[in-house]
Amino acid sequence: MSTSLAAIREQLDDVDQRIIDALAARHALVQKAADHKTEDYVRDAEREEAILDRLGQQAEDAGLHPDLITSLYRTIFDHSVRLQEELIEQRSDTNSKHEPAPSASSRNGSAPPRNGSAVSSSSATGRPAQPAPPPSSNDAPYPRVARSPQQADTAFHVGEVEIGGTDPVLIGGPCSVESRDQIMACAEVVKEAGGHILRGGCFKPRTSPYSFQGLGFEGLDLLADAGRRFGLPIVTEVMDPDHVERIAEQSDILQIGARNMQNFALLKAVGGSHRPVMLKRGMMATVDEWLSAAEYILAHGNERVMLCQRGIRTFEPATRFTLDLTALPVVRERTHLPVIVDPSHACGTRRWVTPLAHGALAAGAQGIMVETHPCPDEARSDGPQSLTFEGFRRLAAPVRTAAPAGL
Repeated sequence: MSTSLAAIREQLDDVDQRIIDALAARHALVQKAADHKTEDYVRDAEREEAILDRLGQQAEDAGLHPDLITSLYRTIFDHSVRLQEELIEQRSDTNSKHEPAPSASSRNGSAPPRNGSAVSSSSATGRPAQPAPPPSSNDAPYPRVARSPQQADTAFHVGEVEIGGTDPVLIGGPCSVESRDQIMACAEVVKEAGGHILRGGCFKPRTSPYSFQGLGFEGLDLLADAGRRFGLPIVTEVMDPDHVERIAEQSDILQIGARNMQNFALLKAVGGSHRPVMLKRGMMATVDEWLSAAEYILAHGNERVMLCQRGIRTFEPATRFTLDLTALPVVRERTHLPVIVDPSHACGTRRWVTPLAHGALAAGAQGIMVETHPCPDEARSDGPQSLTFEGFRRLAAPVRTAAPAGL
């Protein structure tokens, strides 16, 4: 006799209660662990990554998708860090009541470092979120982003894809998600050609208010379905701080577009997200302004950030923008964050995309993001710069075998 639906639901309720009980027990242990921590050592990033690797393997062994568990535990870790920071702050406030008032000179001193962790959202006490103090007292405008002497490149995983590792990453897909058939066709080609991540715009910032603005959350559903079907992580742009949490529920990477590079409210919001962030360089931004924008994200708790060079505006009208390849070795020298290049937006013409992609890898890019469309001439946005499917296949083969230039 088969089990009734009501009985199954009762069993699910019982499992849910056991999960809540286990989380409550973990919460109590996190509180105890705070007694052994100080302000300068709250987050242990290496231990977190080791735990995530172990849990991902255990999830896979249990027949679960590893991304489900690692995404859940990143949220749990972020909550635990915020809780411990509040407890440590309360302990510090209590201790300070029994200490003499600081002198004027000490009040003007540097705040203690927090090892890169930050309060990324309003706390339970109702206090507004504030970035953690910088990890050093030097005058660097972006101390977390800056590469310290002998520091290795930062690398992190999005699902099974390593960003910033020894192999270049290939990101492909349409400028805009237009329909289910279109995004499914793009995902299939990206997967079979050896691409690693599926891109697609759902909310599109356009120069003209009458241009296609994207399908919004309907497009996000289609993009997420295509990613799941073909086993590809997805990346899409977020434009509104109020949309960050909802988009992060489905998108594996949050993209900050060039026009929003200095939208500081948005940078703070994605800094509080558990999703990796792709930060595009503004079309008229200097390298220092670009890296300072990345600092906002890291300062608010999110250390999984990749930079994207997509061309800057110069006096040259021959191309849509100018791909600043000279910035790549400069940025690779100044920061430990991964750097990828978007040659599609840089040149605006599909026949130039492939040679620029090769040039970017030679100059130090750790990945390439290009646009492809089943019928570029009929695309609702950026058709002239979108590769045909055959063009994407031709680009993908050498990119897969290329190695990004070192420092």
